Amino acid sequence: MDSFGLGGNGQLGTRSTCNRKSPAPVKGPWAASSTAEEYDSEQSCFVKRIYAGGDQSFAHYCTTNDPQDMDNVRIQDPQRKICTLNEDIVQKWLNHSPGRLPAEISNEIDLVFSSASCLNGSFLSTSHPGHFSTSSKYSGVDMNMARLLLHRLIQQDRPKISQQVAASLEKALIPRLTNSPPDIEALRLYLTLPECPLFSDRSNYITITIPFAKCVISLKEAPLKVLGNWWSTFEPLFFQRLVDLYKDVVVYLLQMHKMGIPLAEQRIFTCFVDTSLRFLEILHKVNEKAGSIIQYDKFYIHELDDLIDIRNDYVTWIQRQMYPVGRDDVVTLCKYPFVFDAQAKTALLQTDAVIQMQMAVDQAQLQNFSSMFLPAVESVNPCLILIVRRENIVGDTMEVLRKSKNVDYKKPLKVIFVGEDAVDAGGVRKEFFLLIMKELLNPKYGMFRYYEESRLIWFSHKTFEDFDLFNLIGVICGLAIYNFTIVELNFPLALYKKLLKRKPTLEDLKELMPDVGRSLQELLDYTEDDIEDTFCLNFTITEDNYGATEVLELVPNGENIYVNKSNRQDFVDAYVNYVFNTSVAPLFEGFYAGFHKVCGGRVLDLFQPSELQAMIIGNTNYDWTELEKSTEYKGEYWAEHPTIKLFWEVFHGLPLEKKKLFLLFLTGSDRIPILGMKSLKLVIQPTGGGEHYLPVAHTCFNLLDLPKYTSIETLREKLLQAIDHNQGFNLA
Repeated sequence: MDSFGLGGNGQLGTRSTCNRKSPAPVKGPWAASSTAEEYDSEQSCFVKRIYAGGDQSFAHYCTTNDPQDMDNVRIQDPQRKICTLNEDIVQKWLNHSPGRLPAEISNEIDLVFSSASCLNGSFLSTSHPGHFSTSSKYSGVDMNMARLLLHRLIQQDRPKISQQVAASLEKALIPRLTNSPPDIEALRLYLTLPECPLFSDRSNYITITIPFAKCVISLKEAPLKVLGNWWSTFEPLFFQRLVDLYKDVVVYLLQMHKMGIPLAEQRIFTCFVDTSLRFLEILHKVNEKAGSIIQYDKFYIHELDDLIDIRNDYVTWIQRQMYPVGRDDVVTLCKYPFVFDAQAKTALLQTDAVIQMQMAVDQAQLQNFSSMFLPAVESVNPCLILIVRRENIVGDTMEVLRKSKNVDYKKPLKVIFVGEDAVDAGGVRKEFFLLIMKELLNPKYGMFRYYEESRLIWFSHKTFEDFDLFNLIGVICGLAIYNFTIVELNFPLALYKKLLKRKPTLEDLKELMPDVGRSLQELLDYTEDDIEDTFCLNFTITEDNYGATEVLELVPNGENIYVNKSNRQDFVDAYVNYVFNTSVAPLFEGFYAGFHKVCGGRVLDLFQPSELQAMIIGNTNYDWTELEKSTEYKGEYWAEHPTIKLFWEVFHGLPLEKKKLFLLFLTGSDRIPILGMKSLKLVIQPTGGGEHYLPVAHTCFNLLDLPKYTSIETLREKLLQAIDHNQGFNLA
């Protein structure tokens, strides 16, 4: 036996660490000791088998007098290369007329698509030729070439070719894929195979697409990490296609299940769904680690609301976490929250809120029932009642919440303004949140610093207010979410990252303090070596402390550590950490504790920071045309009524700020819920009286009483008067 290849670790068996380009004899009990002189002159020596993998190769040869064995020698053509998929061979296969494939073509197709070696040797990039072009960071694969050739080969008018490729993949290649490939080059087919159109054919999902995904999720940590590195370099279009492929697989499986079409027994069906979702989970992690190759909402499966009972799925998920040992024939999609869109996550949050509220109400009712027989047991209210004065809304609210237990925060919220006779059907609650947040964010408290350039706020560590007020704001935000009311809270995304225990980054600093963020980015991007002379920075930050300049060290002895090319990333990280973490730690701790008193729990784990932000403050994705389309009418009014046509003509002509004031006037907030304009469900009805009356808003119901104006000038005048004087609730 001879060996050749890389021998740096002595792996060739030659007792040497030298590399061998030509075969060298390997001594051992398996090797014959005969010399060439001992061979019969009629004997011939030929290579019987070659073993290749990793950094070593072995050639196993033997001698023979048998002519039949000599026939094998003819196969060993030293000029012959591995059969790969290229333009020439694809064209050769396609040149044969449609119909039954000649045996030669069928065998060639089977050879290529049954062999990992053939596919791994195909579609190699010409920009980095050679064996060593593949590394843990670079696949060496030309994905455009792979897609082009595979799509040329798999065509509807060539069904026999497609059938042969499918059979080879299903019966030979995929079943042989191992969880620990022999070397890094053996991973290339994991990139190229999904570009084959057969993977997107629903008839192949069970036999090819899902088994392939199972092979990927079964890979050991090291090869899976390499594959992730390669995926992270994908163009967004290629990455999106891979994501969409397995989203479609999940939808297909759920559709078939809902229609009652038996794909397999329940346990196998569950395995199929779980495999596809786990594959998507791997892609999602790659996407996050790479800094978003595609937007996170591209993982949403919008059909889920129609295909599964989302609320029941959430309950099952909670039960599984509480009691891990149980049935294994049910898959809960809540394990994979990245596939839920805003509508689905809203349903999940509502489900959690209802469960928590019902538990709190049940507990209160049980206590009240006990109080009937046990005088020592105090009766409790099944709702959290806030009775507040407008002029002392913060103090009154704090007084009630101080006396409340954590379980009370889970109860349905009812708000009563002293001296006002409106019944809280939702509108009073909405105004309460608006007023108290406006008061808490008032500069007189000095709790938050306002940044003019970004128009955002952040905790002010110079404040003299105590922990309780920050705790109160956290509670208010939590109550707003649990009572499905959006509030004004102009924090950067960093706040919501921290609420979900994620670290803010330089991008978050750019959002809050654009000028500082740009300067730090310039520091990171600077290509010259004279950073110390050009930027003159050390590990400190300068702040204004009531008119006096204060220099604070970002790290111990930071004043004596100068920023240079090697430590500039550390400086930026320390700067970001100071702004978002260390400087405001006790203040944020109060906010965090208050928020989690209400919203603490597993449901938060399902949200992305931006989704949580939209749940709390709504969004500004205004679509005024959608608002008009979704509006309903009562009484004499309908879409084509003259007054309604005048109303929309006036409304669409208003500037943005006035349109936002109209939303505030009618709904209690100038932002829109996470589900968009259509979820506002505005209602307009006629009202008695003449044109001298103003429109009246029933904020509790998003209902507008609109007099039958006949003049566009009068309608505009009265509407603007109404929306500019919109505070206070009384019975309309």
